[in-house]
Amino acid sequence: MSAKGTSAVVIGASGGIGAALVEALRDEGAYDVVHALSRSGSDPIDIEDEASIAAVAARIAAGPAPVLVIVATGLLHRGDRLPEKSYRELDPDWLAANLRVNAIGPALIAKHILPIMPKQGRSVFAILSARIGSISDNRLGGWYGYRMAKAAANQLVRTLSIEDKRRNDRSIIVGLHPGTVDTALSKPFQANVRPGTLFTPDRAASQLLDVIDGLKAPDTGRLFDFEGKEIAP
Repeated sequence: MSAKGTSAVVIGASGGIGAALVEALRDEGAYDVVHALSRSGSDPIDIEDEASIAAVAARIAAGPAPVLVIVATGLLHRGDRLPEKSYRELDPDWLAANLRVNAIGPALIAKHILPIMPKQGRSVFAILSARIGSISDNRLGGWYGYRMAKAAANQLVRTLSIEDKRRNDRSIIVGLHPGTVDTALSKPFQANVRPGTLFTPDRAASQLLDVIDGLKAPDTGRLFDFEGKEIAP
């Protein structure tokens, strides 16, 4: 897909998947600029700080139009905090942290980035979500905060897609499930992964970009896995 005169944006570029996405996009050479944004990068962004997001959006707006935006941030565990196995472990601060990073952060990014994306022509705004956010697919229970936050992110995708169609009828806003990827996010849980289903970041990035390349305007508002198969909400 050639998109000269345009830019791509990866938010969460210091993570395993985010870094691999940036490398793959730059190797493809389809965009004039690939913005690699993270809290620790040269162009820092803090998705829990709206002023930081607004400032980065203003800088992006000064250059080639962003036609691809991928939000690759996520929170699953932090320090000794792990996903809850039971409702007895529920903690309001940890629940709020999950929502801030996995749902509110992407919402604020959309608030400031969608208005600077083109009003005509195909564009893609993708949020890395997870199958675990599917309510209909929940058969095991547990992982309350993460499930709740990813379900919220999936609802965000749907709601944004409806509104943004009024701005650009070829806008595509989707959630993407990358599978289990060998990154720091999944490290504490990899022992339970079936053989052959733990992906390297490079493979995950390649799969996700293939899915993005195949998206059509009617796909907006939906959640897809790394094979391009739709996940029911």
